[in-house]
Amino acid sequence: MSLYFVLGISILSILGMFICILKYPALRIKGITIDTFYLPILFGAILLLCIPLFNKEVLWNILFSNSSLNPLKILVLFISLDEAGFFKYIATIFISKYNKSQFMLFIVLYLLISVLTIFTSNDIVILTFTPFILYFSKKGHINPIPYLVMEFVAANTYSMMLSIGNPTNIFLSTAFNISFLDYFINMLIPTIFAGTFSFIALILLFYKDLKKEITIFDLDKAKIENKLLCIISGIHLFLCTILLAISNYIFLEMWLICLIFASSLLLFLIGYSIKTKKYRYLKGTIHRIPYSLIPFVLSMFVIIMALTDQGLFSIIRGWFDLIENDYLKSISYLFTSTISCNIMNNIPMTLAYSSILNGTTNLNLIYSTIIGSNIGAILTPVGALAGIMWIRLLKLNDINYSFKDFMKNGSIILLFILIGEAIALII
Repeated sequence: MSLYFVLGISILSILGMFICILKYPALRIKGITIDTFYLPILFGAILLLCIPLFNKEVLWNILFSNSSLNPLKILVLFISLDEAGFFKYIATIFISKYNKSQFMLFIVLYLLISVLTIFTSNDIVILTFTPFILYFSKKGHINPIPYLVMEFVAANTYSMMLSIGNPTNIFLSTAFNISFLDYFINMLIPTIFAGTFSFIALILLFYKDLKKEITIFDLDKAKIENKLLCIISGIHLFLCTILLAISNYIFLEMWLICLIFASSLLLFLIGYSIKTKKYRYLKGTIHRIPYSLIPFVLSMFVIIMALTDQGLFSIIRGWFDLIENDYLKSISYLFTSTISCNIMNNIPMTLAYSSILNGTTNLNLIYSTIIGSNIGAILTPVGALAGIMWIRLLKLNDINYSFKDFMKNGSIILLFILIGEAIALII
């Protein structure tokens, strides 16, 4: 009975999250905008903590332990570094050079977004390029939808190549002690297949739009707003990536490396702001920290731990174990994790699947789940926080791209990707 009770609270919390995302995404109180998606999850977690249904001692032990599953460590890994206008500067150079043909512009932008996503994260790329795509689409009198969809798909496929590309990658690779280099070696081929098959789908979907002529336009070349900050943040990003790659050899955990570099950059920004009396960059960096993720991740962790304590994920693991063929089992993890992202969002899905995968020695199942946590965002806007932010950004710019449009295009693209990944898992 207690399992059904905890499950009921969990389902209602997740349904509440969906309603908030789709109907009431934000509250504005005295000029301050507050995200609402985490509030039902937070309420559900508080309710579970108030009732004596599961062993809370296990929760506290993990929360304050030195374990790789500690969610407080995982939250540190969500901190991103500010690029000080570097992405926009690079983008204007390429677009100014290849703006005579929509096909050429589409391909060049796709390659640029894909490369930048690999070395940063999908969230950063989406938030940076969406306003920029809207700007040059207006200048060239072209339909922005093909480019916006391409941007979103590229960011959520190439984000799986390195463990730093998506918080879900970081969580699972950290939880199962997969090193940065081992992760890259194993995820290189699946990423290439996902990228190739998704690009084919994008071309087929938007071929007619891309055939249309483009108005040749002069794009105001973006300037690097502050060369010193750009160089400093670039050095931080480069060194952070290098140390993450060799973290297993220098015996430093990934969360600690990210914390060191994020703290270093923040201290530099504080010192720079005090010396120059220019606080814009410091305010911008503080503003970009994903504060909503803190209550969301911690609350979902409580819910997942409660369900784990009640044995739900042991039951689900038993269902997966009925599949004897290793390839079919990997496919089942890939497919179900992809779909589950769109039921509970990819971060909670990853938390849940870490419990299902607990104790496994089959790394293919972990990698299949990681793939699902990335590509699951392509099906619906609720598949990932990046999708929620992206849809909100489009609405703010009066771009008509509905939930139905998202799912229609997403299902076609996702089908191509899943075929590609099914092939990649054989290799």
